[in-house]
Amino acid sequence: MTDDLLERAGALDAADPLAPMRERFLAPDDFDVVSYLDGNSLGRPLRATAQLMEEFIREQWAGRLIRGWTDGWLEWPERLGDRLGAVALGAAAGQTVIADSTTVLLYKLVRAAVDARPGRRTIVLDTDNFPTDRYVCEAVAAERGVELVWIETDPAAGITAEQVAEVVGEDTALVLFSHVAYRSGWVADMAEINRVAHAAGALTLWDLSHSAGSVPVELDAWGADLAVGCTYKYLNGGPGAPAFAYLRAELRDEVRQPIWGWMGHRASFEMGPGHEPAPGARALLSGTPPILAMVPLHANLDLLAEAGIEAVREKSLLLTGYVLDVADRWLAPLGVTVAGPRDPGRRGGHVTLRRPGFQQLLEPLWDSGVIPDYRRPDGLRIGPAPLSTSFAELHRGLEVLRDLVEKQP
Repeated sequence: MTDDLLERAGALDAADPLAPMRERFLAPDDFDVVSYLDGNSLGRPLRATAQLMEEFIREQWAGRLIRGWTDGWLEWPERLGDRLGAVALGAAAGQTVIADSTTVLLYKLVRAAVDARPGRRTIVLDTDNFPTDRYVCEAVAAERGVELVWIETDPAAGITAEQVAEVVGEDTALVLFSHVAYRSGWVADMAEINRVAHAAGALTLWDLSHSAGSVPVELDAWGADLAVGCTYKYLNGGPGAPAFAYLRAELRDEVRQPIWGWMGHRASFEMGPGHEPAPGARALLSGTPPILAMVPLHANLDLLAEAGIEAVREKSLLLTGYVLDVADRWLAPLGVTVAGPRDPGRRGGHVTLRRPGFQQLLEPLWDSGVIPDYRRPDGLRIGPAPLSTSFAELHRGLEVLRDLVEKQP
């Protein structure tokens, strides 16, 4: 019998303007990967990244040694931050830096936001946000004596402006949400939630970890105050790559992060008494920048700029739409449900499939060269990366999944 889904995958690949980009990655044909479906957790490395890393070690690190700092390394957090802001975040220069881990930057910004709204005693967040976001808010609440106001969200959906409007008020210091929900892939209406929060006098902080490099973001135009996100997912920065932070320019004198290190000083090498924050987003820095870990971002931001975030989003929706079609045809009759939005306007870069017993399929999937992501209690996240995933690869992986589910009791 003809597999029309395979034929459709072939037609989509043939018509894909981003298809040539796939050859720039070290995957999947170079290794034993049949289908990589976890680009929303860790992106593949570029061939150019391997070359850049070797060149950096041999020429800049070994060749320039300590002189590399004055050759330009000291400016990398801001230069790469500005580039990322322009390519993927809709952020004008001077507002974004590459610095610590997402968790550390979240802590800095949550604490700074609460302190910037003295007298206000609550932080609003949702129950299904990523654990780090929730844990950091709990820690800051304990430190600063504020309370957490929880919005109950359906793990198959996400936060809405209407839910936010019901709980924010004159006592709200900060609202914190993910732009794309890590579990369901729900895309929040950032602009409208910002409007609701600002009407109550609160600041907004957005986690862009599942947005950056996949879903277009307009931080400036949508009125975001603060934002953070990782670079190892759709930005392909590598395991543990440093995160980014955004601070709206108008808030520079109002929001002061709590970890005062020498790199966030206005004149780091004066090494004088007292901390004087650097101008702009550089004040968000604390310690020595992780220069070696930033090297991959040079290549990946070049690639994203060449492709264009709108083209990436267009292919992402085609990929996730294909997942939904295959799930409806092959997997729904086997008891698999879709736990996330079908509306393209509310669908991020991944699709979550649910079925009891999925955890038992992880090992056989990996043994077959198919690598999705699992989230408790029973969800498989299918996260194709638009720049490195073909429709044929997606078909192969979902076909293996179907065959395994059919054999499962």
